[in-house]
Amino acid sequence: MREVEAVFREERGRLLAALVRRFGDLDLAEEVTSDAVEAALTHWPVEGVPPKPGAWLMTTARRKAVDRLRRDQAFAARLAILQVEAERAAHAPAGDADGELPDERLQLFFTCAHPALPAEDRGALTLRCLAGLTTPEVARAFLVPVQTMAKRIVRAKKKIREARIPFRVPGADELPERLPGVLQVIYSIFTEGYAASSGPDLQRLDLAEEAIRLARILRRLLPSEREVAGLLALMLLVHARRDARTGPGGEPVLLDEQDRARWDRELIEEGSALVVTALSGGPPGVYGVQAAVAALHDEAADLATTDWPQIVALYDVLLALDPSPVVALNRAVAVAMRDGPEAGLALLDELAGEPRLRDYRPYLVARADLLHRLGRLPEAAAAYRAALDAAGSEPERAHLRRRLAAAEES
Repeated sequence: MREVEAVFREERGRLLAALVRRFGDLDLAEEVTSDAVEAALTHWPVEGVPPKPGAWLMTTARRKAVDRLRRDQAFAARLAILQVEAERAAHAPAGDADGELPDERLQLFFTCAHPALPAEDRGALTLRCLAGLTTPEVARAFLVPVQTMAKRIVRAKKKIREARIPFRVPGADELPERLPGVLQVIYSIFTEGYAASSGPDLQRLDLAEEAIRLARILRRLLPSEREVAGLLALMLLVHARRDARTGPGGEPVLLDEQDRARWDRELIEEGSALVVTALSGGPPGVYGVQAAVAALHDEAADLATTDWPQIVALYDVLLALDPSPVVALNRAVAVAMRDGPEAGLALLDELAGEPRLRDYRPYLVARADLLHRLGRLPEAAAAYRAALDAAGSEPERAHLRRRLAAAEES
């Protein structure tokens, strides 16, 4: 059964993309993909997994699609063409010349992350279509009711249909503008997995690992895009610390307290190699630079021997590429490690008027920690209270309550 599940996981996205490409209807493609999987669950345990499972699923799904269209008079005008294609496929080897399903997931990536869709819908549709999560699973991922998520997914599909959003890879002239949106969707999924916005757990490893799987697919499909390599590198290097980020009770363990022997060295090696790819052959991108920062953290023996001057220099580069208050915040924290807490706090105070940082928990925590290190305990306690009001997951809230108690008792 595990073998069958592994096949479904690997083939579903490719199958769905190929069916959307052939029939031009996302709902129909999803329905017949489910039908084909159901048929496989009936036949494969008895007959065994076929040598070319993707081709088997494609042939079955295509036939079921034609059956559905035959019953729907609205599709009568195109049924003749589809019937010819289905019969030709039934008598010819399924898939392409090497017997494999044509991989059209790249078109599906760009369809799900189209800028015409609301930002909240892009991540949901990507998880639903490319990751193969059910609607209840996507709802749990975004921490919303199932009914709300179902409406969101229906709305996104309707938008694709009514706006005639093309199922295609953007041309070379469009790719630089469209690719960042696809990468942002994947990174948003990873970010929620790395630091849950609410709930009982600090990390949601299933989401983080699904984002990495999607990035691996995108890397195979766009091997020459350095920012794709940069995003994958960044996520691998951060995910490498997952086992050391929480204690026995699920509480957060800060970077300086983590047991680095528990970091995943294989992921670090893979991520570090990808950093070289991301930063070679042209101007750096935002994900490549962030990945380089993560690599410096992962390669250091401890916090004291971390190359903070180089990290500050990388944040200077990143700030030029992305002059956002969040990047400025991260640079201020690195400056505090290089030059001391007073220097870092001065930079944070310069950012105090930024609307995006007013209730931004990492900013509030960073400021509280620097105040604590400087011995300005009443101010630190006030900052911890503000951070506690903005905290999401319960382990994070418990951690901040302990920090607040320490500031109040000192």
